[in-house]
Amino acid sequence: MHKIIILLLLFSVGLNAAAQEHWTLKHCIEYGLKNNRNNVIYANEKRLADAKAREAIADYLPRVSMNTNLDNNLKLQQSVIPAGILGPNELKVSLTQRYASNTVAQLDQVLYDQSMITGLKANKYNKQQAELNQQQSQEAIIYNISTAYINIFVYHQQLEQLQGNRETYERQIDIFRLQVNKGTVLQKDLDKVNVDYNNTVSRIRVALSNITLAENELKYEMGFPVNDSLTIDFSVPPDASASLTDSSLIFSADSRVDYRLSKLNIKLLEIEKSAIKAEALPKLNAYIRYGVVGFGDHLKGAYDELLPYSAVGLKLNIPILDFYKRNARYKQAAIRHFNAEEKLKLDEGKYYVEYQNAYTKYLQAQTNVENDKRNVALAESVFRITDVQFQKGVTDLTDWLNTQNSLKEAQSSYLSSIYNYYLARIDLEKAAGTLRKFNNSL
Repeated sequence: MHKIIILLLLFSVGLNAAAQEHWTLKHCIEYGLKNNRNNVIYANEKRLADAKAREAIADYLPRVSMNTNLDNNLKLQQSVIPAGILGPNELKVSLTQRYASNTVAQLDQVLYDQSMITGLKANKYNKQQAELNQQQSQEAIIYNISTAYINIFVYHQQLEQLQGNRETYERQIDIFRLQVNKGTVLQKDLDKVNVDYNNTVSRIRVALSNITLAENELKYEMGFPVNDSLTIDFSVPPDASASLTDSSLIFSADSRVDYRLSKLNIKLLEIEKSAIKAEALPKLNAYIRYGVVGFGDHLKGAYDELLPYSAVGLKLNIPILDFYKRNARYKQAAIRHFNAEEKLKLDEGKYYVEYQNAYTKYLQAQTNVENDKRNVALAESVFRITDVQFQKGVTDLTDWLNTQNSLKEAQSSYLSSIYNYYLARIDLEKAAGTLRKFNNSL
């Protein structure tokens, strides 16, 4: 009995520990990389690329086919034997019977087809393309989870500030209520503080709602059950332990997955162009054929005696007058290939501009955070002094409310700066193509 109680206690402790688990940004990303539904889709894309490769190779493997047919010659075809061969008069004879059966099996083997050989080269690039698509999906998961996590982090910071402001107003309301009762303060002064208090309470409700919405968004990006509890660990800011990666400081377009996908696409278009060109070359196939035929005046007779036949041969196909269509297809492929190369050059410039802009925004956001943080500290200092002066009667309520509002504005600007800073950091990693390295550095 005691053992059962101990086991139950241990089980309940385990449940409580699991329920109280705090999720860091790295933990959320790791969970998302394993459980986001996009992983299934892109894993299937890799299997699809493998299946396409097997399909392309299968075209060069032997193919065996079997055909059978039964003819009911309602009116037999006649052939004419000219006069003088078998007699003085021409003869009209039928060289078959009413029922004829034919069953044949044939093995075909491609010996040479340059367009097919060229097409096989695309298999390697198709597999690489599927792998890059999977990497791109992982980067999207990292980015989306990071931005959702940042939203929750900033909303929690906002909530803490609002709760602190609410406590300040509550203390002041208690003081004013006593002073109103004593007749030393007018009711309108208490009402002014009550208005700011009520506004703060409303903003707290909005902040709580925003936190819930942001948590649901984070759960969705992670593939986490929306109805389950998810406790975020904000003891460490989203990137406090992660420094900028070296590759973030030296830009290379090749670090971006979308750039490498464009390069692969150019190679595939080049293979397509070469394969169309190779269609002008002869194609050589070998075949082995074996079959049986039967004839009879009745249906059963067509299968009573089956006469075998067989053949082994080569088939050479030389294209002669199909170059008009082939040339048109080749020109289309050449234009697509040329446009893809030009787009790659444009993308390289675009990605570099995106990186430079992201880096500039990051540096500016970093400066803004430092300035706004100092400004909050200054506003808090001014408010503490004003609050003491107000309690001593040195200053009036208007000055106290103005100082409190200045503090709230400074806090709001600081929250905005924090959000822009973290978002700029993630955007910089995205522009540099180093989101996965950023995740590893967390």
